[in-house]
Amino acid sequence: MSKPRLVLASASPARRRMLLAAGIDPEVIISGVDESAADATTPETLCLTLARLKAQAVADLLRQRRPTARNTFVLGCDSVLAFGGQILGKPADADEAVARWRAMRGHAGMLHTGHSVIQMDTGKVAEAVASTLVRFADVTDAEIEAYVATGEPLKVAGAFTIDGIGGPFIESVNGDPGTVVGLSLPLLRRLLVELGTSITALWRNQLTSGT
Repeated sequence: MSKPRLVLASASPARRRMLLAAGIDPEVIISGVDESAADATTPETLCLTLARLKAQAVADLLRQRRPTARNTFVLGCDSVLAFGGQILGKPADADEAVARWRAMRGHAGMLHTGHSVIQMDTGKVAEAVASTLVRFADVTDAEIEAYVATGEPLKVAGAFTIDGIGGPFIESVNGDPGTVVGLSLPLLRRLLVELGTSITALWRNQLTSGT
């Protein structure tokens, strides 16, 4: 049987970097899913629904392009922040990002990341949500404005990162930091096990050959 392949249904460079650092060389196919089309009453349901839609859209594309594709897993992910009774994705503009940070500073929110893995051979799906508590620093107005001016907060759920420019503004995380980046590797390992595969089978050849 051929070596298992992982297809990442995401345009996120942070998710791709995490997989590469973990020894996995994913193929990236952007799903094109309209994130605003999904509706849910809880952050957990919303992020999992979006992750499922992204994975399914890319799986459908693969079936059209490569009907004989074998031993392939499609991973869809999506993140949202639960804060102050709201479900927060990417801010619409700089003004919204500034307003969010003024509300979040000195407080904590729960970052939820949905994961959906589709096994192309069987059509089986394994999915779950990883959640991590994030405590924000009591940053100044000047720091907020400078951060938003970089453009980074406009590209990510919750208007912050821990692996980029926003890292100094995060005091602590209680849970898997990867969840906040957008991909929980321990959860991915468990989902692959559910589908009968070890994450070590996805490692690049140099790791498994001992060279």
